[in-house]
Amino acid sequence: MIDKEGHKKLKIWQLSHKLGIKVHKMSLALPKFEMFEEGSQVRRSSKSVSSNITEGYALRRYKAEYIHYLFRAYASSMETVEHLEYLYETNSLKDKSAFDEMINEYSELNKMLFSFIESVEKMHSTDILKK
Repeated sequence: MIDKEGHKKLKIWQLSHKLGIKVHKMSLALPKFEMFEEGSQVRRSSKSVSSNITEGYALRRYKAEYIHYLFRAYASSMETVEHLEYLYETNSLKDKSAFDEMINEYSELNKMLFSFIESVEKMHSTDILKK
């Protein structure tokens, strides 16, 4: 039996999905000129994190593919931080507390992602997936 929503049990997916929604909502309050530039980029990269976790989970039977998508999620998370920093440093995102909160949450997510990748590299087994 295929577990169609098992990825939603992963803490890395839960946090990345929550952050993707938070970034999306924040981006809608940006100045109009940012909506289609940096706003679009930060929305895309933030949503890409949970999307890559989902896609990797679907391919988890194949260790290399799973790790590939987890690293893509990690890279998208790092990209999101870069876009948030641009928005804050250009004064398009003026709310310092919102910026600090998102940066801290992405920092935590990045640590979790990296630890998860390491655990998959060390402990991945297709025997578990046959159940």
